[in-house]
Amino acid sequence: MRDKIPQVSIAIVCLVLGIMLALQFKATETYEASFLPSRLEELTQKLNVLTEERDTLAEETASLREKLSNVRETDEAMADLQEELHKANLAAGLVALKGPGVIITLNDSTRALQPGENPNALLVHERDIIMVINELKASGAEAISINDERIIAMSEVRCAGTMILVNWNKIGPPFTIKAIGNPDMLESGVLIKGGYFETLKYLGLQTSIQKEEEIEIPAFSRTIKFSFGQPVQYTETKEEK
Repeated sequence: MRDKIPQVSIAIVCLVLGIMLALQFKATETYEASFLPSRLEELTQKLNVLTEERDTLAEETASLREKLSNVRETDEAMADLQEELHKANLAAGLVALKGPGVIITLNDSTRALQPGENPNALLVHERDIIMVINELKASGAEAISINDERIIAMSEVRCAGTMILVNWNKIGPPFTIKAIGNPDMLESGVLIKGGYFETLKYLGLQTSIQKEEEIEIPAFSRTIKFSFGQPVQYTETKEEK
């Protein structure tokens, strides 16, 4: 009898453990069965949210790329406009320049006036300055000044009594004409045989020309104003399109 008691106890323990394991398995199976649908729904919602966020980020990325492209195009257009404006200002004489060139000096004659001789023959006149300027332009001068008055398309060089009027400012001798360009070309253009510079020397006026490695010419100082001229608006033709 005593030998059977341990066996019965073991049997009872095994039975209890079996029942507990069965109950645990049943509970787990029931929990998983009830939890799985809600878990799947939660994961689906999260996936949908992530998908929406991805699509939104993709749209924002495309928008930012387009804006960046527009900014680059605008910057390039602005850079082109700035370059064109700079070139226009250079051509208009609105920018001070420096570079190689020549310095020409014209002054009245120092010889004594002969009886019956016209005193004007011993003076530098506006036409003398204009002729020298034209020869400099024909020789490739990129910028010209007279006594530091910048010569532009609208500059006037004319007589004003005993003085010369340039850009509405009166200047007198000696007249220092500076020109930026190829020094050799400018010098040879002015000193060409039979040229006007040679005529001035023949008349006894004081003349000199000197090549320089660097000359500085100031910008046009007055305001450029158009009171009557208006830009012409051209209509684009079919051929131009």
